[in-house]
Amino acid sequence: MGCTFSGFNAMYDAANGGGDVWINDIRFKIVRQLGEGGFAYVYLVKEVTSDSSSISAGGLAKKVKDPSHLSDDGTYAMKKVLIQNNEQLELVREEIRVSSLFSHRNLLPLLDHAIISVKPTQEGSWNHEAYLLFPVHLDGTLLDNFKAMSAKNDFFSTSDVLQIFRQLCAGLEHMHSLEPPYAHNDVKPGNVLLTHRKGESPLAILMDFGSARPARRQIRSRSEALQLQEWASEHCAAPFRAPELWDCPSHADVDERTDIWALGCTLYAIMYGVSPFEYALGESGGSLQLAIVNAQIKWPAGPKPQYPEALHQFVTWMLQPQPSVRPRIDDIIFHVDKLISKFSQ
Repeated sequence: MGCTFSGFNAMYDAANGGGDVWINDIRFKIVRQLGEGGFAYVYLVKEVTSDSSSISAGGLAKKVKDPSHLSDDGTYAMKKVLIQNNEQLELVREEIRVSSLFSHRNLLPLLDHAIISVKPTQEGSWNHEAYLLFPVHLDGTLLDNFKAMSAKNDFFSTSDVLQIFRQLCAGLEHMHSLEPPYAHNDVKPGNVLLTHRKGESPLAILMDFGSARPARRQIRSRSEALQLQEWASEHCAAPFRAPELWDCPSHADVDERTDIWALGCTLYAIMYGVSPFEYALGESGGSLQLAIVNAQIKWPAGPKPQYPEALHQFVTWMLQPQPSVRPRIDDIIFHVDKLISKFSQ
């Protein structure tokens, strides 16, 4: 599934009013737009097969290694990225390369991709377009679900909180156990897809590996520390960003425990719908950075009956400002499994 450079996709797309797209040699019909952000658009697409071939025997079925990733009805999510310069092109290529490293049921797989060259138009200055194909999860993200639930003053049950969180831990464990270990660097509710299942907790899948990088970095100068902080400000969502990425010492060893901080913030968000530090944004004279580096957590009222105190202690354990004493993912999994045994009766 190498990158393809050809104007064919773009010409076909233009000729058909945006109705059809080819990713390499496979044709997809655009059903509707699912979302957009920055220079990226996400569409629901359906594989177009010849009358004589079924979806299960179609072109994508021959390319995808794991048949469980194939859609029963041929529908997928397609991310289209408008690329304006070589730096953005390299970022997309890196996202494709990194995505291909992972294979886990709680990490969103990249099924196929193409990068094509296009002629710049008066409306836009981009010179490439990238098409990335993924399984589709129409129940949306954790963030989408929070918004719908908050409108009804609804909360996840303790059991669902723990089961969703456990699945995120499983995905991160896969990334952290690679050699070298990879950090996701942008764990947050907007990057967690949910699929609701009758009679059991939702399926949770971590997505968007555009910020994922080898986790372990040695910082040995002030300029290196500032470079890391600048990179984090562009790639890591502020309310979920670890203290060492806000104020990095000139001599530090940064590792995958930046994800553990974000994971603790996300567990809090699964319960209460926001990061534990977003309250600072609404306070007069409040500072998100100060709240984070000092780990100043505030606990809202939440559901009735309230979540067990053990969950609050679990979050606090992950949100230790000093990364050297913050737990690692295997420690987290050990403890969440104990909590599941205790509270998911």
